[in-house]
Amino acid sequence: MDYPQTEELLKISKSSDEGGNDDLEVDNSKSVLLKIATLYAEQLMSDMVLEVGGVGYPAHRLILCASSEVFQVMLMNREWSEWRESRVILQETPTAASVFPHFLKYFYTGQIRISYNTVLPVLSLADKYNVKDLVILCLEYMSQHIALAAKRGHLIAWMQYTMACGHNSVAKECQNFVKWNMEGVWSGTDLSELDDETLLLLLQQSDLVLLNEMKLYRLVVSWLMTQRERFELSELTEGEVKMHWDTLVTTVLSYIRFPMMCPNQLANLLLCPLTQEYKEFFMERMAIAMSYQSGQNERVTEIQQTEQGRTLFTPRLYTEDMWGSILSVDNFHSLPSYHTRTFIFSTKPSIADVASDGLTEWTVDLYPKGVWFKKSMLIAWSGNYDVPEVVLRTVRISITCQNGPEVNADVYSKLALQEPDIRVKIGILVWGVQNGVEHIANIVERVHRFNAQSKVLNIDDALDFDELNTPLYTPASANAGGNVSTVNMTKHNSHCSKCTENCAMPEPRHLLGIDRDQLRIQVIIVPLTEFCHVAVSGDPHG
Repeated sequence: MDYPQTEELLKISKSSDEGGNDDLEVDNSKSVLLKIATLYAEQLMSDMVLEVGGVGYPAHRLILCASSEVFQVMLMNREWSEWRESRVILQETPTAASVFPHFLKYFYTGQIRISYNTVLPVLSLADKYNVKDLVILCLEYMSQHIALAAKRGHLIAWMQYTMACGHNSVAKECQNFVKWNMEGVWSGTDLSELDDETLLLLLQQSDLVLLNEMKLYRLVVSWLMTQRERFELSELTEGEVKMHWDTLVTTVLSYIRFPMMCPNQLANLLLCPLTQEYKEFFMERMAIAMSYQSGQNERVTEIQQTEQGRTLFTPRLYTEDMWGSILSVDNFHSLPSYHTRTFIFSTKPSIADVASDGLTEWTVDLYPKGVWFKKSMLIAWSGNYDVPEVVLRTVRISITCQNGPEVNADVYSKLALQEPDIRVKIGILVWGVQNGVEHIANIVERVHRFNAQSKVLNIDDALDFDELNTPLYTPASANAGGNVSTVNMTKHNSHCSKCTENCAMPEPRHLLGIDRDQLRIQVIIVPLTEFCHVAVSGDPHG
């Protein structure tokens, strides 16, 4: 519901009646709302009490029923015992009970103060009592403060709650942040909050961004240790603890992609305490990894037919220097139109160390200010043709394979079933900032085969051209930290992420630095064999 601003308080309608007189339409809704809010503030004429956590909150049936479909059914349906009661006891969690007075006040005022600490319990109450407008406002707040939640250690809880309650859009945003910034999120989170079902869902993803697979293994082991402590502090018997622990370890570690570890990393696993505890499991996994890296195709094919084997041989987005490079462009707004920035780096042709003697050279051309093709002439056997000038309003990333597949033919004939081309997964990691927190904000993935006929891949619209090239940002003077928002139902604030009267243009999401003048992307190129499970349009062997 939208309420008029102060300047709209009086409206004169010029529609004339039969007598030719003008009608004066008076809009005094703001005063009426103030009167309703006074009923709550001064506890006037309340006809019932809601008891939460041993505290009674005077309320009005009419307001409760008008604000919540659940209260409407509870208090107006004779089949519910509460309809005749003057005192209703509500069972709420301690965190929900702590914000309940603010939740109830929202029914009367349309205003509520939320922060990264309180938005989840407020949302849980809004969901429970089906207060749809408040649900929307809480989800909007969460979407605009995901990076801050990650920094404060709340993101895992946000993600698991929104996933469980079907808030798919925000749940997807939370999942993406966790997947693309996993090491940072993990270090700032109480790992006991991460349930095993969510962890298994994450481990099945191929777009996790980490240093390498060994880093993911160590993160998972740290999570396992917290679970072991939880088991030991529970009331389970020693036998039950061992049974649960054994099942958890083998289930979770089955999703670690050991074939993506190099031989040195696999050797280091022998020093891990878990390896000594579960020798049989680890020996089997290490044997699978060595079979893949030594080209034992029949064994690998057999394993690939299993449910988990479909992804064991698929690399994730590894950020080690051997797989790519960070590309930073400073003084972005001073760059001329159609500016090109070129970067050169090399990658290994295979996960296995035995292939480290050969490197694949790459050239990346970044066009952050659009692409301009000058007028030219095409000379062909049938004659000469004028090619008109073309300007593309796009952020283009052009990737060129400099030393074609002939350089790495020996490696790829062994690991890729005699395929002569270089098949890779390319990840474009786009950095951004939200609430002052720098993070990977977006990822563009491609699977491509480079060969003598196709040495260049152009990726357009990796970033929104207009958003990136519109320098209209002015820092907001109020609520700069973004930690707390006052949400209300007025026309202005329902469209304003800052929820202040002194609104500013949205901050540029993909420009970093104090002056918001640095563009940063990271290009990752990891090799694929025919055993990798990827499915991308245009790749016939995906």
